[in-house]
Amino acid sequence: MNLLKESVDDVEQTTQEIISKDRDAKIGHKSEDSSFFGYKTHLAMTEERIITGAVVTSGEKGDGPILPELITQSEQHGIDVDTVIGDAAYSGKKNLELAQEKDIKIVARLNPAISQGFRKKENEFDYNKDADMFVCPAGHLAIRKAKQGKNNVVKNQVITYYFDVEKCKSCPLKEGCYKEGAKIKSYSITLKSDIHKEQMEFETSDCFKEKYKQRYKIEAKNGELKNVHGYGKAIAYGIVNMQSALTIFYCEFEKNFKIKLVQNETKQYRFDYNTI
Repeated sequence: MNLLKESVDDVEQTTQEIISKDRDAKIGHKSEDSSFFGYKTHLAMTEERIITGAVVTSGEKGDGPILPELITQSEQHGIDVDTVIGDAAYSGKKNLELAQEKDIKIVARLNPAISQGFRKKENEFDYNKDADMFVCPAGHLAIRKAKQGKNNVVKNQVITYYFDVEKCKSCPLKEGCYKEGAKIKSYSITLKSDIHKEQMEFETSDCFKEKYKQRYKIEAKNGELKNVHGYGKAIAYGIVNMQSALTIFYCEFEKNFKIKLVQNETKQYRFDYNTI
């Protein structure tokens, strides 16, 4: 029975994209053992919990590459961005370099495995912070990892991520990624960068520790959108039909309306979402 259950789970995972009516949705991973089928909404907001930017992607996309767009949106909306507070997904090398250019502090725990080195864009894999693994362009999660080199020595250390080669053999994107006949498929990251060392030093500062305490607010906002405003499930097929704009607008409209009511010492009133 266990073997049958595992087989059914494998079939559902590999064929869900094909049989679904929603061609834009993809399989994402919340942890090494759990996954979901759908989309991800990447949010930027102020410490006062006002949303200043939002990007919707398919479920398999990583969080880190979206940061530049969130910063741009926030700046376009009149926000002077001097600090970005997030989790390990946002401490990638490219984001740290962008932060240096813009004189922005990245308050995110450093995971040196995020560095993409000098790979071409088409050869880069996305890092999934929840599973602590890399995801290939086809959306397949690495099944294990191994570190090579001396412990506690950043220079010349390498982390190698291994993928299920059976999936690679039948992958539509295998050209240029998988060598026919290969017995393993791996992706290696070299842990060496001065910018990472600077970030490690910043993590020990009082400024970092104080700002990092505010990170819970974004999770609270996500919880509010999903549990209060029904954003946990898409109401239509296709990424362009996602209710993201309406839900986020309503959430912020209600928040600002309540703030003004409190300022005017008027009784608060809650709008009916279905009526809106």
